[in-house]
Amino acid sequence: MKFDDDANEVDETGEVPVVSAADPRVTIVGADVASDLATPVEESILPHWTEAPTGQVPAVLSRDAVNTEDDPWASIPAPAWREGEADWVAHDDQFDASVLASESPEEDVRPWEFNPESPLVDEEILAETPRPAPSRPLRTRRPSSANPLQGRAARAQSQKNVSLATLTGFVIAAAVAILFKVGTIAVLVLVCVALVAAALEAYAAFRKVGVHPATLLGLVATLALAISAYNKGESAFGLVSVLFLFFAVLWFLGAESKVDVLDGIGATVFIYVWIGVLGSYAALLISPVNFPHGHGLVFLLGAIIIVVANDVGALFIGRAFGKRPLAKSISPGKTIEGALGGAVVSILVAIAVLPNMHPWGPGIKDAFIVAVVIAIVAPIGDLFESMVKRTLGIKDMGE
Repeated sequence: MKFDDDANEVDETGEVPVVSAADPRVTIVGADVASDLATPVEESILPHWTEAPTGQVPAVLSRDAVNTEDDPWASIPAPAWREGEADWVAHDDQFDASVLASESPEEDVRPWEFNPESPLVDEEILAETPRPAPSRPLRTRRPSSANPLQGRAARAQSQKNVSLATLTGFVIAAAVAILFKVGTIAVLVLVCVALVAAALEAYAAFRKVGVHPATLLGLVATLALAISAYNKGESAFGLVSVLFLFFAVLWFLGAESKVDVLDGIGATVFIYVWIGVLGSYAALLISPVNFPHGHGLVFLLGAIIIVVANDVGALFIGRAFGKRPLAKSISPGKTIEGALGGAVVSILVAIAVLPNMHPWGPGIKDAFIVAVVIAIVAPIGDLFESMVKRTLGIKDMGE
């Protein structure tokens, strides 16, 4: 700051006087008007806010070659903004700054490789960390890894008394012949008693191994189905079965919490279908709805004769010539020779007996077909029963 005259000299105080540019005592040198030096600002390269986004992100790149011989750190590029399309593909081989966090040299760092022997999770940490307590109550179902036969009795091996079995067979055959001679009602009573007794034995066998079937409901449904099939024919099967399932669900709604409901319903329905439904076809066969003149009795009696012939032939021929087991894991006592012998005996008996029974007729074609079907179905039924008894760990259902 310069004054025009020396009269205004004052001692230096360190304070800066406040003056205006119009003060004649103030002369400013070495300054130009700012408006004369200003240069226009270039238009921004950023797109207008109304334009669609390009998806590109600004990044800094180096445009100058750097000498890295003296200073390796000089390879880190100086900042430069990406402006053109070529800038997006430039510097692909640049130094990766992430390797600075590792003590290994750059050529030893391979992030895409890993050691398969190194554990992904620290086992010590897992061992020290306690497992949370289960948040839901224990189920009554057995775990999938448990042995379903655990706790059941081992199936005992016993020899069958052939003489006693033969005598019992003759007595039952005589009683059945008398009932068939009486008429359809007597045979229906026999069928109902046989089905209820068989179902009762099956339910008792399941209860011995800890299953809780609805025994009373199953017995009532089996008896009702046999009587309904005799009176109404095939239409009774659907109605009785639906009602049985409905009441079975109601039965187990009030079961105790420790009862395995799935096992209980499964056993109840299984025995009903196995004995009740399949056995009621005997009542359906003698039904006056299908055979009004009592011909159904002859058809049922003929089927029983062939089944008995198949069983007897398989027993004696299997004991005499049987060597190869039919299904060793299910029933070691049944042999292929016994099954073939039972089939041959069934066909011979059918051809000899059925054509002489009215209304089978004199031809042997129908007798042969029925014998072949029974020779196939009967061994399968025996194997299935043996499989059930082996699973339950019993020799006979009546134990």
